[in-house]
Amino acid sequence: MEKRKLIIYWVATALLAFGMTISGLQQIFHAKSMVDLVVPLGYPLYFLYIIGAWKILGVIAILIPRFKLVKEWAYAGFFFAMSGALVSHLASGDDSLKGIIGPFMQTVFVILSWYFRPDNRKIISVNYK
Repeated sequence: MEKRKLIIYWVATALLAFGMTISGLQQIFHAKSMVDLVVPLGYPLYFLYIIGAWKILGVIAILIPRFKLVKEWAYAGFFFAMSGALVSHLASGDDSLKGIIGPFMQTVFVILSWYFRPDNRKIISVNYK
């Protein structure tokens, strides 16, 4: 069972890291496909620089060893960013597969990676029983 959990963790984490890195770079460099996806939602173009940079930093945080608290913040940031992107698309009337599949799948990968992470990547409370 432990080996299965570790495999799920690394597959979900690899997919999460890949997706966040690619979309983060597209946002930083204002790739046309990303601009066309985000501008109709009403967000300003400078928002892409901010969210793209945070995605890259978040990927680094979840992949490197140690810094457990920073990992927790990165997972939270990824969850808020991806669930927020999903809601933004749906609330704006964009129910296209292109607009919702990415944020939805990334939200799933965030949850799986966070839930199945190994104990050495978790913050364990001293009061936890």
